[in-house]
Parts: sequence; C-alpha cells; structure tokens
Amino acid sequence: MKEVLSQSEIDALLNALDSGEINAVDISKDPTTTDIKKYDFRRPNKFTKDQLRTLQMIHENFARMLSNFLSGYLRTTVSINIVSVDQLTYEDFLVSIPGTTLMTIFEMQPLTGSAVLECNHNFTFPIIDLLFGGSGKKMGKVRELTDIELGVLRKLNQRILENMAYAWGDVFKFTPKIESLETNPQFNQIISPNETVAIITFSSDIGENQGILNICLPFITLEGVISKLSAHFWFASHESGGPDKTQDKIKKRLSQVSLTLAAVCGETELTVRDFLQLSEGDVITLDKNIQDDMDLLVEGYPKYKIQPGVVGEKFAVQVTEKLQEET
Repeated sequence: MKEVLSQSEIDALLNALDSGEINAVDISKDPTTTDIKKYDFRRPNKFTKDQLRTLQMIHENFARMLSNFLSGYLRTTVSINIVSVDQLTYEDFLVSIPGTTLMTIFEMQPLTGSAVLECNHNFTFPIIDLLFGGSGKKMGKVRELTDIELGVLRKLNQRILENMAYAWGDVFKFTPKIESLETNPQFNQIISPNETVAIITFSSDIGENQGILNICLPFITLEGVISKLSAHFWFASHESGGPDKTQDKIKKRLSQVSLTLAAVCGETELTVRDFLQLSEGDVITLDKNIQDDMDLLVEGYPKYKIQPGVVGEKFAVQVTEKLQEET
C-alpha cells in the first residue's frame, strides 16, 4: 500500500528539487526494492551453509575410510574423493542421475525416513568383475544387474553404509539398514518430489575406471539431528576431553584386541624315525635347563622372557624380562 503525501510534504519536496538538494532520479527509485533477494518457494534452501560445510567435513572423512576399506576388500587400488555437497529438490536429483543405475534405499535408525546411496555402472561393474575373479574391467555395454550380482552388491553396500555410520559417529550415532535396491530411479519415490535433499557426490577411481557415487540425505530425515550439523558442534565433539581423552579411547580400543600367546619351553631336534616311534610317557630332552627362562611368543613373535608357575589350579607364567625389538 502506497503512502499518500500531505500538501506540506509535497511543497517541501518541490522546494528541495528546485534548490538541488535531491535528484529526481533518486526519487524515481523505490526504496523498498533496493535490498530484496529473490526466493523460490518451490525450491527452498533448508540447509544452511554451515550445515553443508559440516556435511562436507563428515563425508571427506568417510571418503578416506571408504578408500581404505575398498582397497583391502577388492585387493586393488581404490580412490574415493568428495566432489561436491549441494542441496536440491528430490525431483532434480532423480533427473540428474542416469536412467539405469543402482539405488540403495536405507534407513538411519533411530531416525525416521529414508536416504539413498546411488552408484552408477562405472562404479558397480568394475567391482563385480573384481569380486568374480576378473581384472576389474567395466562392461562394454550397460545391462541390467542379475539377481546374483544384486545379492553381492547388497552385502557390499551394507559394509559401505557401516563405514558411513562410523564417519558420522562423532556427530550422531545411527545404524544403517537397507530397505531395498532399485535399478530404475523413476520407481524410487521415497519422498515428495519438491522436498529438499542434501546431495554429496563422490568420484571413484578403480584401476583405470572412473565412476560416481551420490548420497541423498532428505532434510526431513535429518531434521531430528539438524542442530548438530554445525561447525561449532563438530569441533567441540573433537576437542572435548583433549588429547588425554583421545588417548584413553585408543587404549580402550586396543584392550579389546585378542592376541595369541604361546610359551616355548625349549627346542630339540629329532629324526623322522625317532619322531614316529614316540609314545605316551616318553621323555624328550630340550636345549634348556629347568631354571632357564622360557620364551613367550605374541602372535608368533618372541616378546618376553618368562618363568612357569601355577596360580590356584591353573598354569601361569611370570614375566621376567622384555626382549629388545629387532631394528
């Protein structure tokens, strides 16, 4: 609604024009439109720049973890790098991917809703070739995946999503659960086409083959943890407790690793004839005296000198010396 000027205001305006205090060009400009920014209500930006930066940091870590995992799993060099993090509508995302691809729909429990891991054929077919004994070549002609191949890829994608959940661990802990696999994007309508989603795009290098992966995270799925997607929360979670707490975490993880220990009483040499003639009750002379220390092997490597003994009704050993590691 436009404001109506009084007669005194009109006279003051005309006098200002005559004296040159104001310019007629300045008056013609509408002051209400100088700082207006266009906003498309059909494609609202729900993720802030800070939240998108946090998603990028999380998935840069995920890309490094996935590179290491796939390199070991496939026994070949695999490089995964993050390309971009952006927000689109779900409809725009479906239009941007190939007509035939592999879309893994999964849950991020305990969050409600679903998310999507999309892998194009330049990523999936070299992996299939490697897993089935090939050299990792991609298919010359794009074809539909067989039921056996889908079963293999389902197990692989579950491992990929577990690595993703680990990368998210400092911000939010979730359990990935695959709902279904689709090869036609048009059949994958998990949310409304106009819903806003965050798209994290990765490039993959498997041998000489280059592929693309996309992770689609709908805003409505992440809405319960959206407040944690900030740089302040991200750095606070890393810095809380300082290096002492990090060291305690490492010690706790290492303490859960199982090791094989073996106590070596001594050694001797026997001919095959003597070995075949051994029977219960025979005495074998070793190269050590009873008072000499025994060797304790950790995963097959000598680490300590020990003395045998008994604790209660169980055999035990006492460490007497730590062996110097070979350089």
